[in-house]
Amino acid sequence: MAKDKAQTVTIDGSEFNVSDLSENARNQLLNLRVTDQEIQRLNQQLAIAQTARTAYARALKDELPEQKTH
Repeated sequence: MAKDKAQTVTIDGSEFNVSDLSENARNQLLNLRVTDQEIQRLNQQLAIAQTARTAYARALKDELPEQKTH
């Protein structure tokens, strides 16, 4: 059986074995990971909303009457 490589995390340039961290530190690491995933999800939602807004603005522009120039 191959020996599994220990999971590590780099924080402020220092590398730590996850198994060496306290339970509270591991919980905070999990919180960071979950928060990063949520930020990524929200950024995707924002991109969708921005794309929709652009499409709505274009559709509105197409519906406006032509302006007469003097």
